[in-house]
Amino acid sequence: MADDKKTFSVFLAGIWKENPVFALLLGMCPTLAVTGDVKSALTMGLSATFVLLCSNVVVSLLRGLLKPHLRILIFTLTISTFVTIADLFLKAFLPDMSEKLGPYIPLIIVNCLIICRAEACASKSGVWISFVDGLGMGLGFTITLCILGAVREILSLGSLFGYRVMPDGFITMFAFALPVGAFVTLGLMLGLVNIINTKLAK
Repeated sequence: MADDKKTFSVFLAGIWKENPVFALLLGMCPTLAVTGDVKSALTMGLSATFVLLCSNVVVSLLRGLLKPHLRILIFTLTISTFVTIADLFLKAFLPDMSEKLGPYIPLIIVNCLIICRAEACASKSGVWISFVDGLGMGLGFTITLCILGAVREILSLGSLFGYRVMPDGFITMFAFALPVGAFVTLGLMLGLVNIINTKLAK
């Protein structure tokens, strides 16, 4: 029972308490760059989740063999292997999305979130906990990107997943499709999360 509670706690931490974007402020480059619409945000989130899950499991399996001066190199090689798989998969099956995301899929290799979890969790924990940690962090990252993408797509285009959801009289604000819209939306959401956390702490 205690192990079940610990596992559930590790999973939930990635969703809210230690959310990669709202709490740890990690992975900000794709968070700001590819959340102009929900489809792009979802693709990036799922790609990062795949890499995070697989790299966490492999690093955990290798943790007994890791040498201090080589561990970052091993982390990077492991992560780059799964990033290459994700990149080639998108190019083969979702070529339009692959072209739209451009360099941001290959740049998952240097995503602070992936390396952080390899160092903080996978290199010190068993395979199951590392898997759950990767799943929780990946889902937390994906959900956050999708929320940002939904807000920006609705405000800038009046649509969601490419389908019109706002009435004809709705005035779109194209600025939310631009980098300034990403910063404003993220800032407002960070403020909202802080307010919620403050109220929960009382």
